[in-house]
Amino acid sequence: MQIPFVLTAVLAFLLVLGPLVVLHELGHYLAGRLFGVRADAFSVGFGKELWGRTDKRGTRWKLSAIPMGGYVQFAGDMNPAGQSDPALQDADSVALKGTFPGAKLWQRAVIVFAGPLTNFLIAVLIFAGFAMVYGVRVTPPVIGSFAPNSAAQAAGLQVGDRIVEIDGAPIRDFTEIARKVLLYPGRTITIVAERNGQPLSRAVTLASQTETDGFGGSSKKGMLGIGSVLPTFETVGPVKALGAGIGDSFQAIKMTAVGLGQIISGERSAKEMGGPVKIAQYSGQTMSLGWQAMLLFAATISINLAFINLLPIPTLDGGHLAMYAAETVRRKPLGARSQEWAFRAGLAFVLALAVFVTFNDLASLPIFGS
Repeated sequence: MQIPFVLTAVLAFLLVLGPLVVLHELGHYLAGRLFGVRADAFSVGFGKELWGRTDKRGTRWKLSAIPMGGYVQFAGDMNPAGQSDPALQDADSVALKGTFPGAKLWQRAVIVFAGPLTNFLIAVLIFAGFAMVYGVRVTPPVIGSFAPNSAAQAAGLQVGDRIVEIDGAPIRDFTEIARKVLLYPGRTITIVAERNGQPLSRAVTLASQTETDGFGGSSKKGMLGIGSVLPTFETVGPVKALGAGIGDSFQAIKMTAVGLGQIISGERSAKEMGGPVKIAQYSGQTMSLGWQAMLLFAATISINLAFINLLPIPTLDGGHLAMYAAETVRRKPLGARSQEWAFRAGLAFVLALAVFVTFNDLASLPIFGS
């Protein structure tokens, strides 16, 4: 990579990921305030404090040296990761008042869930904003052309056929075809189409195509080998735009979940997983394409932050929610020792995963010969 692009990538990375993490933590903070839980600190960035002030509620607002996200630390938390202070385990209601451990179980769950929910809402608003400004793209699921060596054409489909179902799922727009195809290279799917008003069914084995991202990374994609007819853009109001934003966000979550499941099952290579270096590379690339591409990329990253944080891994929000679920079933919280070991195991897993994806990122760079 050239030095100017490295600087652009770093700047874009900070502009995309930093605000998204801060807004995530702000979601936690606002939910905590709603239930009367004090925040000891709210930091933009990590590490040494560069500037700060304490407000009338006792919250220390600060800028820290490492400008990568931030954190909120509630009263009763032993550290910014949200691990409860064991000293408060047997404290009375007076000592627990205003602390995170002193909040009701459902309130703690809402506070924890508010972070990922904030990231989800950010993506919804971005997608809805684009729908309001540019309209909703409408492309009939009609085959307009075939690519060379098209799997669909080889299966007997023709130009003009209207695809109405894929594996039993109804298809209303051409974009839905890609969602049923891209993540499943080599899989045989059943397509139901209409030709001259008559239904027909074809089994199609998707082609597998390896695409590179320009930075040494690659991923396999399923290819049907068809092109669409010309799309139209439908002008929509706020309500329909919001619905489109919600729909796009849920589809993004579904695609992320399916991709992760395929990696876990071995159907897809773990080398396709990316970390901070890859995010920085994509950030720099999208910045060069303009603010529209940057916003859409930010929405995608925000969705991924929401999804990852909800995984049931201790130290992540999903891990805390899993512990609250166990507390609900047991009718009492997990013991301090159990929580400590869960926290350590979760932290070790997260750190190991961070090392793995960073290694993936570095190994894909041209200077290492991919």
